[in-house]
Amino acid sequence: MSIEPSLLPCTPAVVPPLDPGFKPLALAYRDFTAAAAACPHPLRVTLALEQPGGAVSRHSLLLFPPDDPRALANFTLLERVVKTLLWTRGGWRLHLDAPEDLVARLRNHYEASPAGRFDAETVARRIFDHPLELVATHSPPPERAAPIRVGRHTEGCRIGFDLGGSDRKVAAVVHGQVVFSEETPWDPCVQTDPRYHFEGIMDSLQSAAKRLPRVDAIGGSAAGVYVNNQVKVASLFRSVPPDLFEARVRNLFLEIQQAWGNLPFIVMNDGEVAALAGSMILDQTAVLGLAMGTSTAGGWVNSDGNLTSWINELAFVPMDLQANAPRDEWSGDRGVAASYLSQQAVGRLLEPAGIALPARLSLPEKLQHVQDLMAQGDDRARSIYQTIGTYLGYQLAYLAEFYPARHVLLLGRVTTGPGGRVLLAQARHVLETEFPHLANRLSLHLPDERFKRHGQAIAAASLPETTTQPATT
Repeated sequence: MSIEPSLLPCTPAVVPPLDPGFKPLALAYRDFTAAAAACPHPLRVTLALEQPGGAVSRHSLLLFPPDDPRALANFTLLERVVKTLLWTRGGWRLHLDAPEDLVARLRNHYEASPAGRFDAETVARRIFDHPLELVATHSPPPERAAPIRVGRHTEGCRIGFDLGGSDRKVAAVVHGQVVFSEETPWDPCVQTDPRYHFEGIMDSLQSAAKRLPRVDAIGGSAAGVYVNNQVKVASLFRSVPPDLFEARVRNLFLEIQQAWGNLPFIVMNDGEVAALAGSMILDQTAVLGLAMGTSTAGGWVNSDGNLTSWINELAFVPMDLQANAPRDEWSGDRGVAASYLSQQAVGRLLEPAGIALPARLSLPEKLQHVQDLMAQGDDRARSIYQTIGTYLGYQLAYLAEFYPARHVLLLGRVTTGPGGRVLLAQARHVLETEFPHLANRLSLHLPDERFKRHGQAIAAASLPETTTQPATT
Protein backbone atom coordinates (compact mmCIF):
# COMPACT_ATOMS: atom_id res chain seq x y z
CA MET A 1 0.00 0.00 0.00
CA SER A 2 1.58 3.27 -1.14
CA ILE A 3 1.43 6.13 1.38
CA GLU A 4 3.07 9.48 1.94
CA PRO A 5 5.82 8.69 4.48
CA SER A 6 5.74 12.15 6.01
CA LEU A 7 2.06 11.69 6.88
CA LEU A 8 2.55 8.31 8.57
CA PRO A 9 5.93 8.56 10.28
CA CYS A 10 7.34 5.10 10.84
CA THR A 11 11.14 5.22 10.76
CA PRO A 12 12.34 2.59 13.23
CA ALA A 13 15.06 3.20 15.79
CA VAL A 14 16.03 -0.46 15.37
CA VAL A 15 16.55 -1.11 11.66
CA PRO A 16 16.32 -4.70 10.37
CA PRO A 17 19.83 -5.52 9.08
CA LEU A 18 18.56 -6.99 5.80
CA ASP A 19 15.55 -4.71 5.27
CA PRO A 20 16.58 -1.07 5.79
CA GLY A 21 13.36 0.25 4.22
CA PHE A 22 11.08 -1.47 6.75
CA LYS A 23 8.28 0.85 7.92
CA PRO A 24 6.55 -0.77 10.89
CA LEU A 25 2.84 -0.15 11.21
CA ALA A 26 3.35 -0.24 14.98
CA LEU A 27 5.17 3.10 14.86
CA ALA A 28 2.70 4.64 12.42
CA TYR A 29 -0.19 3.68 14.68
CA ARG A 30 1.47 4.93 17.85
CA ASP A 31 2.84 8.21 16.52
CA PHE A 32 -0.06 9.10 14.22
CA THR A 33 -2.72 8.58 16.88
CA ALA A 34 -0.62 10.43 19.48
CA ALA A 35 -0.24 13.40 17.12
CA ALA A 36 -3.97 13.34 16.41
CA ALA A 37 -4.71 13.32 20.15
CA ALA A 38 -2.68 16.50 20.50
CA CYS A 39 -5.03 18.36 18.13
CA PRO A 40 -7.67 20.67 19.65
CA HIS A 41 -10.49 18.59 18.11
CA PRO A 42 -9.29 15.10 17.15
CA LEU A 43 -11.57 12.78 15.23
CA ARG A 44 -12.56 9.71 17.24
CA VAL A 45 -13.54 6.71 15.14
CA THR A 46 -15.22 3.75 16.85
CA LEU A 47 -15.46 0.34 15.21
CA ALA A 48 -17.62 -2.58 16.33
CA LEU A 49 -17.22 -5.88 14.48
CA GLU A 50 -20.10 -8.32 14.91
CA GLN A 51 -20.16 -12.10 14.56
CA PRO A 52 -23.19 -14.36 14.06
CA GLY A 53 -24.63 -15.03 17.47
CA GLY A 54 -24.05 -11.48 18.64
CA ALA A 55 -20.41 -11.42 19.78
CA VAL A 56 -18.99 -7.92 19.22
CA SER A 57 -15.44 -6.60 19.32
CA ARG A 58 -14.89 -2.84 19.63
CA HIS A 59 -11.88 -0.68 18.88
CA SER A 60 -11.48 3.10 18.90
CA LEU A 61 -8.73 5.30 17.54
CA LEU A 62 -8.05 9.00 17.10
CA LEU A 63 -7.50 10.48 13.66
CA PHE A 64 -6.91 14.02 12.43
CA PRO A 65 -9.84 16.39 11.92
CA PRO A 66 -10.77 16.96 8.26
CA ASP A 67 -9.28 20.46 8.12
CA ASP A 68 -5.81 19.20 9.15
CA PRO A 69 -3.48 18.42 6.19
CA ARG A 70 -2.43 15.21 7.92
CA ALA A 71 -5.99 13.93 7.58
CA LEU A 72 -4.97 12.81 4.08
CA ALA A 73 -3.51 9.71 5.76
CA ASN A 74 -6.58 8.97 7.90
CA PHE A 75 -7.99 6.43 5.47
CA THR A 76 -4.72 4.53 5.10
CA LEU A 77 -4.40 3.97 8.82
CA LEU A 78 -8.10 3.28 9.28
CA GLU A 79 -8.13 0.63 6.54
CA ARG A 80 -5.12 -1.13 8.09
CA VAL A 81 -6.85 -1.14 11.48
CA VAL A 82 -10.10 -2.50 10.02
CA LYS A 83 -8.10 -5.22 8.26
CA THR A 84 -6.48 -6.05 11.59
CA LEU A 85 -9.87 -6.37 13.27
CA LEU A 86 -11.18 -8.60 10.49
CA TRP A 87 -8.26 -11.01 10.80
CA THR A 88 -7.80 -10.96 14.58
CA ARG A 89 -11.40 -10.83 15.78
CA GLY A 90 -13.36 -11.91 12.73
CA GLY A 91 -16.92 -10.98 11.86
CA TRP A 92 -19.28 -9.99 9.07
CA ARG A 93 -21.01 -6.77 10.11
CA LEU A 94 -18.83 -3.75 10.83
CA HIS A 95 -20.49 -0.84 12.64
CA LEU A 96 -18.59 2.43 12.16
CA ASP A 97 -18.95 5.71 13.95
CA ALA A 98 -16.90 7.58 11.37
CA PRO A 99 -17.29 10.37 8.78
CA GLU A 100 -19.32 9.41 5.70
CA ASP A 101 -16.40 9.86 3.32
CA LEU A 102 -14.26 7.35 5.23
CA VAL A 103 -17.11 4.83 5.34
CA ALA A 104 -17.68 5.27 1.60
CA ARG A 105 -13.99 4.74 0.86
CA LEU A 106 -13.96 1.58 2.97
CA ARG A 107 -17.00 0.23 1.11
CA ASN A 108 -15.27 0.89 -2.19
CA HIS A 109 -12.09 -0.79 -0.94
CA TYR A 110 -13.90 -4.01 -0.05
CA GLU A 111 -15.87 -4.01 -3.29
CA ALA A 112 -13.27 -2.85 -5.83
CA SER A 113 -9.72 -3.62 -4.69
CA PRO A 114 -8.42 -7.21 -5.01
CA ALA A 115 -6.93 -7.26 -1.50
CA GLY A 116 -10.12 -5.80 -0.03
CA ARG A 117 -12.29 -8.31 -1.85
CA PHE A 118 -10.10 -11.13 -0.53
CA ASP A 119 -10.59 -9.93 3.05
CA ALA A 120 -14.35 -9.51 2.63
CA GLU A 121 -14.87 -12.79 0.81
CA THR A 122 -12.64 -14.86 3.08
CA VAL A 123 -13.51 -13.51 6.51
CA ALA A 124 -17.16 -12.55 6.16
CA ARG A 125 -18.51 -14.93 3.55
CA ARG A 126 -16.32 -18.03 3.84
CA ILE A 127 -15.77 -18.03 7.60
CA PHE A 128 -19.03 -16.50 8.82
CA ASP A 129 -21.36 -17.29 5.89
CA HIS A 130 -22.43 -13.68 5.31
CA PRO A 131 -21.40 -10.93 2.92
CA LEU A 132 -19.40 -8.16 4.57
CA GLU A 133 -21.75 -5.40 5.73
CA LEU A 134 -20.61 -1.90 6.72
CA VAL A 135 -23.06 0.06 8.86
CA ALA A 136 -22.57 3.78 9.48
CA THR A 137 -23.90 4.64 12.93
CA HIS A 138 -23.33 7.01 15.83
CA SER A 139 -24.20 4.21 18.28
CA PRO A 140 -22.07 1.12 17.64
CA PRO A 141 -23.13 -1.87 19.75
CA PRO A 142 -21.23 -2.54 22.99
CA GLU A 143 -18.52 -5.14 23.41
CA ARG A 144 -19.92 -8.65 23.86
CA ALA A 145 -17.46 -11.46 24.53
CA ALA A 146 -18.01 -15.09 23.58
CA PRO A 147 -15.58 -17.27 25.55
CA ILE A 148 -15.07 -20.86 24.42
CA ARG A 149 -14.63 -23.26 27.31
CA VAL A 150 -12.83 -26.21 25.81
CA GLY A 151 -9.63 -28.01 26.69
CA ARG A 152 -7.81 -28.92 29.89
CA HIS A 153 -9.54 -32.34 29.97
CA THR A 154 -7.02 -35.11 30.68
CA GLU A 155 -9.14 -38.05 31.81
CA GLY A 156 -9.20 -41.29 29.85
CA CYS A 157 -7.41 -42.46 26.71
CA ARG A 158 -7.11 -39.76 24.10
CA ILE A 159 -5.51 -39.01 20.74
CA GLY A 160 -4.10 -35.60 19.93
CA PHE A 161 -3.01 -34.56 16.45
CA ASP A 162 -1.47 -31.50 14.84
CA LEU A 163 -1.57 -30.84 11.08
CA GLY A 164 1.06 -28.51 9.68
CA GLY A 165 2.10 -27.59 6.18
CA SER A 166 5.14 -29.88 6.13
CA ASP A 167 4.37 -32.60 8.68
CA ARG A 168 1.58 -34.09 10.73
CA LYS A 169 2.01 -35.13 14.36
CA VAL A 170 -0.01 -37.48 16.50
CA ALA A 171 0.19 -38.66 20.11
CA ALA A 172 -1.55 -41.22 22.29
CA VAL A 173 -2.31 -39.73 25.72
CA VAL A 174 -3.43 -41.49 28.92
CA HIS A 175 -4.31 -39.39 32.00
CA GLY A 176 -2.54 -36.44 30.36
CA GLN A 177 0.69 -38.40 29.85
CA VAL A 178 1.98 -39.08 26.34
CA VAL A 179 2.62 -42.80 25.83
CA PHE A 180 3.35 -42.59 22.10
CA SER A 181 4.08 -39.86 19.57
CA GLU A 182 4.90 -39.83 15.87
CA GLU A 183 5.75 -37.23 13.23
CA THR A 184 5.11 -37.90 9.55
CA PRO A 185 6.23 -35.66 6.65
CA TRP A 186 3.52 -34.73 4.17
CA ASP A 187 2.79 -32.04 1.58
CA PRO A 188 -0.90 -31.14 1.86
CA CYS A 189 -0.90 -27.58 0.49
CA VAL A 190 -0.30 -28.65 -3.13
CA GLN A 191 -2.66 -31.63 -3.16
CA THR A 192 -5.80 -31.30 -5.29
CA ASP A 193 -7.44 -34.54 -4.14
CA PRO A 194 -8.78 -34.42 -0.54
CA ARG A 195 -8.41 -38.19 -0.29
CA TYR A 196 -4.72 -37.44 0.32
CA HIS A 197 -5.63 -35.45 3.43
CA PHE A 198 -8.26 -37.90 4.66
CA GLU A 199 -6.03 -40.95 4.30
CA GLY A 200 -3.03 -39.22 5.87
CA ILE A 201 -4.99 -38.09 8.93
CA MET A 202 -6.63 -41.48 9.34
CA ASP A 203 -3.24 -43.20 9.09
CA SER A 204 -1.87 -41.08 11.94
CA LEU A 205 -4.94 -41.62 14.12
CA GLN A 206 -4.83 -45.38 13.59
CA SER A 207 -1.13 -45.42 14.45
CA ALA A 208 -1.84 -43.78 17.80
CA ALA A 209 -4.92 -45.92 18.48
CA LYS A 210 -2.80 -49.09 18.29
CA ARG A 211 -0.97 -47.90 21.41
CA LEU A 212 -4.14 -47.39 23.49
CA PRO A 213 -6.49 -49.90 25.13
CA ARG A 214 -9.38 -47.79 23.83
CA VAL A 215 -10.00 -44.33 22.40
CA ASP A 216 -12.26 -42.05 24.45
CA ALA A 217 -11.78 -38.79 22.56
CA ILE A 218 -9.82 -37.19 19.72
CA GLY A 219 -8.66 -33.60 19.58
CA GLY A 220 -6.73 -31.90 16.85
CA SER A 221 -5.07 -28.70 15.77
CA ALA A 222 -4.60 -27.61 12.17
CA ALA A 223 -3.67 -24.52 10.23
CA GLY A 224 -6.84 -22.68 9.21
CA VAL A 225 -10.22 -21.65 10.56
CA TYR A 226 -12.60 -24.31 11.88
CA VAL A 227 -16.12 -23.74 13.21
CA ASN A 228 -17.97 -26.67 14.78
CA ASN A 229 -15.42 -29.01 13.19
CA GLN A 230 -16.17 -27.64 9.73
CA VAL A 231 -13.31 -26.40 7.56
CA LYS A 232 -13.94 -22.75 6.71
CA VAL A 233 -10.58 -21.55 5.37
CA ALA A 234 -7.33 -23.52 5.51
CA SER A 235 -4.06 -23.34 3.61
CA LEU A 236 -3.78 -27.12 3.98
CA PHE A 237 -6.54 -27.42 1.36
CA ARG A 238 -5.75 -24.37 -0.75
CA SER A 239 -5.10 -26.42 -3.92
CA VAL A 240 -8.40 -28.32 -3.75
CA PRO A 241 -10.83 -26.99 -6.41
CA PRO A 242 -13.77 -25.01 -4.94
CA ASP A 243 -16.45 -27.52 -5.91
CA LEU A 244 -14.46 -30.40 -4.44
CA PHE A 245 -13.75 -28.33 -1.32
CA GLU A 246 -17.48 -27.92 -0.74
CA ALA A 247 -18.20 -31.58 -1.47
CA ARG A 248 -15.35 -33.29 0.39
CA VAL A 249 -13.32 -30.85 2.50
CA ARG A 250 -15.79 -28.69 4.39
CA ASN A 251 -17.11 -31.68 6.37
CA LEU A 252 -13.88 -33.69 6.30
CA PHE A 253 -13.46 -33.78 10.07
CA LEU A 254 -17.10 -34.63 10.61
CA GLU A 255 -16.51 -37.57 8.26
CA ILE A 256 -13.44 -38.58 10.26
CA GLN A 257 -15.42 -38.31 13.50
CA GLN A 258 -18.09 -40.56 12.04
CA ALA A 259 -15.41 -43.08 11.03
CA TRP A 260 -14.39 -43.21 14.71
CA GLY A 261 -17.89 -43.96 15.95
CA ASN A 262 -18.88 -40.33 16.63
CA LEU A 263 -16.81 -40.23 19.81
CA PRO A 264 -16.03 -36.78 21.28
CA PHE A 265 -14.00 -35.00 18.61
CA ILE A 266 -12.83 -31.38 18.30
CA VAL A 267 -10.48 -29.76 15.79
CA MET A 268 -9.35 -26.17 16.22
CA ASN A 269 -6.89 -23.72 14.74
CA ASP A 270 -3.30 -24.68 15.54
CA GLY A 271 -2.50 -21.27 16.96
CA GLU A 272 -5.41 -21.54 19.39
CA VAL A 273 -4.25 -24.93 20.57
CA ALA A 274 -0.67 -23.68 20.90
CA ALA A 275 -1.84 -20.80 23.08
CA LEU A 276 -3.87 -23.23 25.19
CA ALA A 277 -0.83 -25.49 25.52
CA GLY A 278 1.28 -22.54 26.57
CA SER A 279 -1.28 -21.50 29.15
CA MET A 280 -1.37 -25.05 30.54
CA ILE A 281 2.41 -25.47 30.69
CA LEU A 282 3.20 -21.93 31.90
CA ASP A 283 0.22 -22.05 34.30
CA GLN A 284 -0.62 -18.52 33.17
CA THR A 285 -3.45 -16.69 31.42
CA ALA A 286 -3.52 -13.77 28.95
CA VAL A 287 -1.27 -15.79 26.64
CA LEU A 288 -0.76 -14.89 22.98
CA GLY A 289 0.62 -17.77 20.93
CA LEU A 290 2.54 -16.91 17.78
CA ALA A 291 3.72 -19.73 15.54
CA MET A 292 6.27 -19.04 12.81
CA GLY A 293 6.10 -22.04 10.50
CA THR A 294 5.24 -22.28 6.81
CA SER A 295 3.02 -19.28 7.52
CA THR A 296 2.13 -17.30 10.65
CA ALA A 297 -0.46 -18.64 13.08
CA GLY A 298 -1.85 -17.13 16.25
CA GLY A 299 -3.93 -18.04 19.27
CA TRP A 300 -5.26 -16.26 22.32
CA VAL A 301 -6.11 -17.41 25.84
CA ASN A 302 -7.79 -14.56 27.70
CA SER A 303 -7.29 -13.43 31.30
CA ASP A 304 -9.89 -15.96 32.45
CA GLY A 305 -7.96 -18.83 30.86
CA ASN A 306 -10.49 -19.35 28.06
CA LEU A 307 -10.25 -19.40 24.30
CA THR A 308 -12.52 -16.95 22.50
CA SER A 309 -14.53 -16.64 19.30
CA TRP A 310 -11.75 -14.50 17.77
CA ILE A 311 -10.21 -16.09 14.67
CA ASN A 312 -6.62 -14.88 15.33
CA GLU A 313 -5.46 -15.36 11.72
CA LEU A 314 -2.29 -13.36 12.28
CA ALA A 315 -0.79 -14.27 8.89
CA PHE A 316 -2.92 -11.56 7.26
CA VAL A 317 -2.45 -8.84 9.88
CA PRO A 318 -0.58 -5.90 8.29
CA MET A 319 2.81 -4.85 9.63
CA ASP A 320 4.91 -3.04 6.98
CA LEU A 321 3.93 0.17 5.17
CA GLN A 322 6.67 0.13 2.53
CA ALA A 323 5.23 0.81 -0.91
CA ASN A 324 7.25 -2.12 -2.28
CA ALA A 325 6.65 -4.44 0.67
CA PRO A 326 6.45 -8.15 -0.24
CA ARG A 327 3.14 -9.19 -1.72
CA ASP A 328 1.42 -12.14 -0.07
CA GLU A 329 0.78 -14.78 -2.71
CA TRP A 330 -2.61 -15.80 -1.33
CA SER A 331 -4.30 -12.54 -0.34
CA GLY A 332 -2.48 -10.32 -2.81
CA ASP A 333 -1.88 -7.70 -0.11
CA ARG A 334 1.50 -6.18 0.68
CA GLY A 335 3.25 -6.04 4.03
CA VAL A 336 1.28 -8.69 5.93
CA ALA A 337 2.82 -10.88 8.61
CA ALA A 338 3.04 -14.11 6.61
CA SER A 339 5.91 -12.59 4.62
CA TYR A 340 7.84 -11.55 7.75
CA LEU A 341 7.24 -14.05 10.54
CA SER A 342 7.53 -17.42 8.81
CA GLN A 343 9.68 -19.66 6.67
CA GLN A 344 8.68 -17.38 3.80
CA ALA A 345 10.69 -14.61 5.46
CA VAL A 346 13.74 -16.89 5.70
CA GLY A 347 13.49 -17.67 1.99
CA ARG A 348 13.02 -14.00 1.09
CA LEU A 349 16.04 -12.87 3.13
CA LEU A 350 18.50 -15.38 1.68
CA GLU A 351 19.54 -13.14 -1.20
CA PRO A 352 20.10 -9.94 0.84
CA ALA A 353 22.04 -12.08 3.35
CA GLY A 354 24.32 -13.30 0.56
CA ILE A 355 23.29 -16.95 0.83
CA ALA A 356 22.77 -18.69 -2.52
CA LEU A 357 20.68 -21.86 -2.54
CA PRO A 358 19.10 -23.82 -5.41
CA ALA A 359 15.65 -22.46 -6.25
CA ARG A 360 14.23 -25.99 -6.29
CA LEU A 361 14.63 -26.34 -2.53
CA SER A 362 11.47 -26.12 -0.45
CA LEU A 363 11.11 -23.54 2.30
CA PRO A 364 11.71 -26.14 5.04
CA GLU A 365 14.90 -27.22 3.24
CA LYS A 366 16.07 -23.62 2.97
CA LEU A 367 15.33 -23.07 6.64
CA GLN A 368 17.29 -26.19 7.56
CA HIS A 369 20.28 -24.88 5.58
CA VAL A 370 20.12 -21.55 7.43
CA GLN A 371 19.83 -23.35 10.76
CA ASP A 372 22.90 -25.43 9.90
CA LEU A 373 24.82 -22.25 9.06
CA MET A 374 23.62 -20.66 12.29
CA ALA A 375 24.90 -23.63 14.28
CA GLN A 376 28.31 -23.03 12.65
CA GLY A 377 28.33 -19.38 13.73
CA ASP A 378 27.70 -17.96 10.25
CA ASP A 379 27.10 -14.20 10.43
CA ARG A 380 24.90 -14.27 7.32
CA ALA A 381 22.48 -16.65 8.99
CA ARG A 382 22.59 -14.57 12.15
CA SER A 383 21.57 -11.47 10.19
CA ILE A 384 18.46 -13.31 8.97
CA TYR A 385 17.40 -14.09 12.53
CA GLN A 386 18.19 -10.54 13.66
CA THR A 387 16.02 -9.19 10.86
CA ILE A 388 13.10 -11.48 11.70
CA GLY A 389 13.53 -10.68 15.38
CA THR A 390 13.26 -6.98 14.56
CA TYR A 391 10.09 -7.61 12.60
CA LEU A 392 8.74 -9.58 15.54
CA GLY A 393 9.44 -6.89 18.13
CA TYR A 394 7.58 -4.23 16.19
CA GLN A 395 4.66 -6.53 15.36
CA LEU A 396 4.26 -7.53 19.00
CA ALA A 397 3.95 -3.84 19.83
CA TYR A 398 1.23 -3.45 17.21
CA LEU A 399 -0.62 -6.57 18.34
CA ALA A 400 -0.54 -5.23 21.90
CA GLU A 401 -3.03 -2.58 20.75
CA PHE A 402 -5.52 -5.42 20.18
CA TYR A 403 -4.48 -8.13 22.67
CA PRO A 404 -4.06 -7.38 26.40
CA ALA A 405 -1.41 -10.08 26.60
CA ARG A 406 0.98 -10.63 29.48
CA HIS A 407 2.77 -13.61 27.93
CA VAL A 408 3.81 -14.39 24.36
CA LEU A 409 4.74 -17.94 23.43
CA LEU A 410 6.86 -18.16 20.27
CA LEU A 411 6.55 -21.38 18.30
CA GLY A 412 7.26 -22.87 14.90
CA ARG A 413 10.32 -24.15 13.09
CA VAL A 414 11.73 -20.66 12.55
CA THR A 415 12.23 -20.36 16.33
CA THR A 416 14.10 -23.64 16.81
CA GLY A 417 17.83 -23.88 17.47
CA PRO A 418 20.27 -21.07 18.34
CA GLY A 419 18.60 -18.78 15.79
CA GLY A 420 15.47 -18.74 17.91
CA ARG A 421 17.38 -17.31 20.83
CA VAL A 422 18.86 -14.58 18.60
CA LEU A 423 15.38 -13.81 17.29
CA LEU A 424 13.97 -13.60 20.81
CA ALA A 425 16.76 -11.33 22.04
CA GLN A 426 16.31 -8.98 19.08
CA ALA A 427 12.55 -8.74 19.67
CA ARG A 428 13.19 -7.86 23.30
CA HIS A 429 15.72 -5.24 22.18
CA VAL A 430 13.09 -3.60 19.97
CA LEU A 431 10.57 -3.51 22.81
CA GLU A 432 13.11 -2.11 25.28
CA THR A 433 14.23 0.54 22.81
CA GLU A 434 10.92 1.67 21.31
CA PHE A 435 8.21 0.45 23.70
CA PRO A 436 9.65 0.22 27.24
CA HIS A 437 6.19 0.00 28.84
CA LEU A 438 5.55 -3.15 26.81
CA ALA A 439 8.96 -4.58 27.60
CA ASN A 440 7.92 -4.50 31.26
CA ARG A 441 4.47 -5.96 30.58
CA LEU A 442 5.19 -8.71 28.08
CA SER A 443 7.06 -11.88 28.96
CA LEU A 444 8.38 -13.63 25.84
CA HIS A 445 8.82 -17.40 25.96
CA LEU A 446 10.32 -20.07 23.77
CA PRO A 447 8.97 -23.58 24.36
CA ASP A 448 10.98 -25.86 26.62
CA GLU A 449 11.79 -29.44 25.67
CA ARG A 450 8.65 -30.78 27.29
CA PHE A 451 6.50 -28.45 25.21
CA LYS A 452 8.43 -29.17 22.02
CA ARG A 453 7.94 -32.89 22.47
CA HIS A 454 4.37 -33.10 23.62
CA GLY A 455 2.78 -29.75 24.51
CA GLN A 456 0.67 -29.30 21.39
CA ALA A 457 -0.45 -32.94 21.38
CA ILE A 458 -1.48 -32.86 25.06
CA ALA A 459 -3.43 -29.64 24.58
CA ALA A 460 -5.11 -30.94 21.41
CA ALA A 461 -6.01 -34.22 23.07
CA SER A 462 -7.52 -32.29 25.99
CA LEU A 463 -9.98 -30.34 23.81
CA PRO A 464 -13.05 -32.65 23.95
CA GLU A 465 -14.99 -33.17 27.14
CA THR A 466 -16.06 -36.74 27.91
CA THR A 467 -18.10 -38.54 30.54
CA THR A 468 -15.80 -41.56 30.36
CA GLN A 469 -14.33 -42.79 33.63
CA PRO A 470 -10.51 -42.54 33.74
CA ALA A 471 -8.73 -45.52 32.23
CA THR A 472 -7.13 -47.98 34.63
CA THR A 473 -4.16 -48.73 32.40
